[in-house]
Amino acid sequence: MNEKDSPDQNESSDSGHQDQIPLMQQLLDNPFLLLVLGIAVPAVFYIIWGIIEITQIPIAD
Repeated sequence: MNEKDSPDQNESSDSGHQDQIPLMQQLLDNPFLLLVLGIAVPAVFYIIWGIIEITQIPIAD
C-alpha cells in the first residue's frame, strides 16, 4: 500500500506524540514554582556566602 492511501496510520502515530507534554515544560510553565525558585535560590546562595564570609573572619586577640 502507498502512504497516500492510508493517512489514518500516520495521523494516529503523530497525535500520540503531540498529546504528551514533557515534564520539564510542565515544570517551567508553572509560574508559582518559578516564583519560589526565583526567591529561594538567591536566598540560599546569599546565606551560604554569608556563612563562608563569617568563618573567614580572623579571631580577635
